[in-house]
Amino acid sequence: PLRVKPVPVTVIRHIAASATSALASPTYQAASDMIILAFFFLLRPGEYTDNDGDPFRLENVQLFIGDTRLPILAAPECELRLARFASLTFTTQKNGVRGEVIGLACSGDPYLCPVQAIIHRVLYLREHTAPPTTPLARVFNTPDKVTASYLTVQIRDAVAACGPHLGFLPTEVSARCLRAAGATALLLARVKPDVIRLIGRWRSDEMLRYLHVQAYPL
Repeated sequence: PLRVKPVPVTVIRHIAASATSALASPTYQAASDMIILAFFFLLRPGEYTDNDGDPFRLENVQLFIGDTRLPILAAPECELRLARFASLTFTTQKNGVRGEVIGLACSGDPYLCPVQAIIHRVLYLREHTAPPTTPLARVFNTPDKVTASYLTVQIRDAVAACGPHLGFLPTEVSARCLRAAGATALLLARVKPDVIRLIGRWRSDEMLRYLHVQAYPL
């Protein structure tokens, strides 16, 4: 696989915190949500951007309270906000088994939480009466789109804002770095390689060996 540097989680946190500002545009807020999902679910850019390929769509997400699956298009907003577990169903995404489901619980972090990110996207798309086939990253009433290039600009701006102490230059990171970032975070948390490979849908150990080398200094 083509080598990328895992973007530091500090950068992702900066973006997520900035998205809570009243000045943040809907496009930036959507980008923040999709960056969080990419980080936690180890997604490729084509899976979390608004493109003509195989991005995840509204119909591919599920939200749960305990063992109860919520009807995301009909449940009251207050009920959706109580969800503590979310999942993505793989359809035609690369290296995914059709119908495979990967789920994650709330992280407990006030900014970086995959469940909250999915709730944000569901509520936004419902507000605009989007059909189930709508990409999760879609925004309305603006010419802007959540593309890989848009995400790269936001990530690089965040690296610059966080300062040189990160040890990264803005030019060294892009939207493609989020998958490696999530996997590296799991490695540092001592999650078993088999679990990381399952979530990331890697067929071999090559990428994990590379990430081990990248994670060693951390």
